[in-house]
Amino acid sequence: MADISSAAETMTANGVISQLSTGTNGLTAHQAASRLQTYGNNALPVPPPRPAWKRLLAQVRNVLIYVLAASMLISLLLQHYIDAGIIAAVIVINTLVGFIQEGKAENALRAIMSMTRTHCLVIRDGIVQEMDSSMLVPGDLVMLQAGDRVPADMRLVFSKDLHCDESSLTGESVASSKHTAPLPAATPLAEQSNMAFMGTMVTSGAGRGVVTATGTDTQIGHISTMVQQIEMPQTRLQQQLSQFARRLTVAIVLVSVVTLLTGIWVHHYPLNAMLQAAIGIAVAAIPEGLPAIVTIVLAVGVQRMAANQALMRRLPSVEVLGSVDIICTDKTGTLTANVMTARELISAAGSCHIHGEGYGPSGSIHSDRDNHNISPDENPLLNRACLVALLCNDASITEAEDGEWLLHGDPTEGALLSMSLKHGLSQAQVRHDWPRTDVLPFDSDKRYMATLHHDSEGRPLLAVKGAPGRIIAYCSRQMTDNGDITPLDRDYWLQQTEQLAAKGMRVMALACRKPAQPTTALSDHDAEQELIMLALVAISDPPRPEAMESIRECQSAGIQVKMITGDNAVTAAAIGRELGLDASRVITGSELDAMTDDERAQAAEQCSLFARTSPANKLQLVRSLQQRGHTVAMTGDGVNDAPSLRQANIGVAMGKKGTDAARDAADFVLTDDNFRTITRAVAEGRSVYDNIIKSIIFILPTSLAEATVIIAAILSGQLLPITPAQIIWVNTITAVTLALALAYEKAENNVMQRPPRPPRQGIITLPLLIRTLGVGLLSSAIVFALFNYYLLQGASAEMARTVAVNALVLTETLYLLNCRFLYRSIFSPALLQGALPSLLAIAAVILLQLGFTYLPASQQLFGLNGLRPQDWLTILGAVMPLILLVEGEKWIMARVQQKKITGQTYS
Repeated sequence: MADISSAAETMTANGVISQLSTGTNGLTAHQAASRLQTYGNNALPVPPPRPAWKRLLAQVRNVLIYVLAASMLISLLLQHYIDAGIIAAVIVINTLVGFIQEGKAENALRAIMSMTRTHCLVIRDGIVQEMDSSMLVPGDLVMLQAGDRVPADMRLVFSKDLHCDESSLTGESVASSKHTAPLPAATPLAEQSNMAFMGTMVTSGAGRGVVTATGTDTQIGHISTMVQQIEMPQTRLQQQLSQFARRLTVAIVLVSVVTLLTGIWVHHYPLNAMLQAAIGIAVAAIPEGLPAIVTIVLAVGVQRMAANQALMRRLPSVEVLGSVDIICTDKTGTLTANVMTARELISAAGSCHIHGEGYGPSGSIHSDRDNHNISPDENPLLNRACLVALLCNDASITEAEDGEWLLHGDPTEGALLSMSLKHGLSQAQVRHDWPRTDVLPFDSDKRYMATLHHDSEGRPLLAVKGAPGRIIAYCSRQMTDNGDITPLDRDYWLQQTEQLAAKGMRVMALACRKPAQPTTALSDHDAEQELIMLALVAISDPPRPEAMESIRECQSAGIQVKMITGDNAVTAAAIGRELGLDASRVITGSELDAMTDDERAQAAEQCSLFARTSPANKLQLVRSLQQRGHTVAMTGDGVNDAPSLRQANIGVAMGKKGTDAARDAADFVLTDDNFRTITRAVAEGRSVYDNIIKSIIFILPTSLAEATVIIAAILSGQLLPITPAQIIWVNTITAVTLALALAYEKAENNVMQRPPRPPRQGIITLPLLIRTLGVGLLSSAIVFALFNYYLLQGASAEMARTVAVNALVLTETLYLLNCRFLYRSIFSPALLQGALPSLLAIAAVILLQLGFTYLPASQQLFGLNGLRPQDWLTILGAVMPLILLVEGEKWIMARVQQKKITGQTYS
């Protein structure tokens, strides 16, 4: 048996049947069993989830944790059990916080599998059987009917008005009409209308198909393979923090070794004492609380996003949103509602626009002449057009318990039915008053549908809808807005049809007539003569109003928006123009395939609209933009979006109407399917990054001050002003408590008016580095000076160290206020806005520090003495200038930057 899965659409139906050695009776049981052994189950392989122990182990793969672990082991060897125990506790707490916040790992392939497992009707041995789709093999003859999910890729051998919704696979918003004729080679996936693909839905009609591919050989299988092959990259913040940790570790080790050797060779200190001092430097310089604080800042961002209808699945991805400079978005279901909607009605009297979203009755029809709402009482023509649209219709619309209106039937018929409801008609009442007597179902050859109705008095009405070219040819008259019948202006209707089609609309014509003779049977002859032309109805999947506003917000924030769709180029251009995107050029998937890598990368940057794209094209575009240094967000809701969602720096899926495959391949999910939520998430991502930077520049000066104090003491041959145990208290208790307040800082005012963060920008910019070094060195000078001052006054080493450690903590406390704003001065009313977390943190640290200083157990554990009130005043007087110096630095930096960038606002 030949493998024809890649060329079945080019062969005749009989040719496919012959090649697959099947027939009208299907496969025999023996053939099916043999092929099941050869091809395996019609299912997608799903790897097991990552074990919890591996996720736990990943939390300690951090070079800073390695240094802490080495310090703990050395402390144990030196029998400094308290220090070792405290360091061990720090390691355990950091590991557990990261493990808990990361949560359970998920896999997109599990979702793809869940949506493909179905039951289907198969002909084997000449008998129709129902079986699990996983048992299908190439050559099986499968029967399809409305409501079925296609169980495998198949070449159709029979089609009776068969239509399939393939939007989740191809992005095409209109249900694909199916036939059995062969197609040319290299026909795009969205245009392979003689094929039915696994995972798509049959919306109407019936058909039979021969299975040509199963499992991973199907189109959805190819997508799952692409998803599986794409590795989840580290975020830029993760890469920067890893690099920062490595550099910091090297610096700490070098400084510790140099200090240890200096102490031994210059001051002749004993080895044990210098090893303990080196541990003190390492513990002091390592910002132990930083990993926990970064994780908590990310977690707070996740919680805020969840409150704004955005569920983040990968914790580190939160901050990436802040650096996104390009959003590649799917059209169907993302920028548009994925609801076919009647948007414009053309009659002999002019045009009307139809307002209202979804399939429900909310909305109205407005005349373009005077822009007023047309009521059912004033326009006989519109009444008759809506009556025909409702009667010549097999769809129905119902309201669910949650208030959402659901369509049962074909989307195009749903659009016509919804138009009638928006005009005030009741589907139940109209169908009761005009019961259907006979019907000519829609036929893909005749391209129209006709129904015969009689009212309660027996008066007949023939209602017809269909392709405009056919319906116009069958009409001889037309109706005016006051109900008069006039001769048909054929040129007018043909011109209007062309204009609507040029806008990317799907156009349906409505006509009717009253049969001259009483009849209860309907024939083609009745429907194809002397019709009265009523209206043309333009139908499309409209842009979401909030999506247009959100695109403008993104553009004002320096973010480009690019639309990637499976629709044709005309539709893509029309929707793009409505959304405010540059529609001067539309590039198709076949054009992308023919480009070189450099040409594709250039096109990806310069063009905003891409049509007839395959999943591979979407993946190509995302990779091309990433190779040009862009941070790319990809939004989508279909199975065809899963690979590019996974490849993008940020994958965004729709929660309501999106497929499981898209949701589980994405980094976060919009639970309200609202594109506007993306802009709020970007703002939150920028705020999260700001808060991480605030936390870093808050914690690092403390570590720098502690290490500098110890080094200065060793080099000068003095006592250590702060012991390792006291350092760990400051780093893990007071510093973390205060830094937690920064995790809850709200977004600053200009967060969406500034451009995205440059890709090459480091964690700490030069101005912030200068501030960090200045605060650290000044803090160490204050601590060292106070320690020596109290020793000169005759105080004990314990008393002097108590003053020194409290001076360091008070320095942190005041510096927290400086860090609330990166560039803006705190001497403004804004300091009080959102200040509650900071005030609570300061109050908590004051209480902790009082217990640390005065409790007997703490005094014994940390080697402390109680302080007098005048000691506290001395400490306060020494550290107070620090807050003024930092604000002075902000003012100077702001003036310098304003000279460089005119008009730039800092906040």
